[in-house]
Amino acid sequence: MTVARPTRIADAAIAVIAERGLRGLTHRAVDEAAGLPLGSTSNVARTRSALLEAALVRIAEVEAAGMLGEVPTTRPVGDGAAARRRLVRVVADGLEQALTPAGRVLTVARIELALEAARRPELRSVYDRLGAGFVEVAVQLLQACGSAEPVADARRLVRWCEGVLFNATAGGGHAYPPGRAELAADADRYLAALLDG
Repeated sequence: MTVARPTRIADAAIAVIAERGLRGLTHRAVDEAAGLPLGSTSNVARTRSALLEAALVRIAEVEAAGMLGEVPTTRPVGDGAAARRRLVRVVADGLEQALTPAGRVLTVARIELALEAARRPELRSVYDRLGAGFVEVAVQLLQACGSAEPVADARRLVRWCEGVLFNATAGGGHAYPPGRAELAADADRYLAALLDG
């Protein structure tokens, strides 16, 4: 299957950001990483802001792809334990995927873009809008678990997940990233603190 040029450019921008940081992100560098003729990236994303936004939107797209099938369409009646097991699985699977070699590229690029968003209001609004989609997924999953405060618990859960990813990719735990079993056990403990505390 042929990858659309805007997607190919966004993927190359993510790879450049992860490898070289934002200082290394140029339209020329993305053209080279994508294996496209010079000027191709400029035709898709004319400005640096547009290129940053394209990379951020693509990261959210890829990260969300695995989660969407786990969102309940209706709230199950009386089966909070099954919903909790599903949420532990979603969290552990998502974190594990984000720590694979391919996932780490996305995670490192997202951390770089989060820092840039702290300085660029236009990128901040995009980052916040995309992040709200992940919070909404967490709200729905936590409602199915019987959370008394699903919105607040969803924000707490997303903060915890982001902390795990930062620690395992750029922080003090980068040399010892947790495996699937540890992630599932930690997610189970954290959800118990949220839901049973």
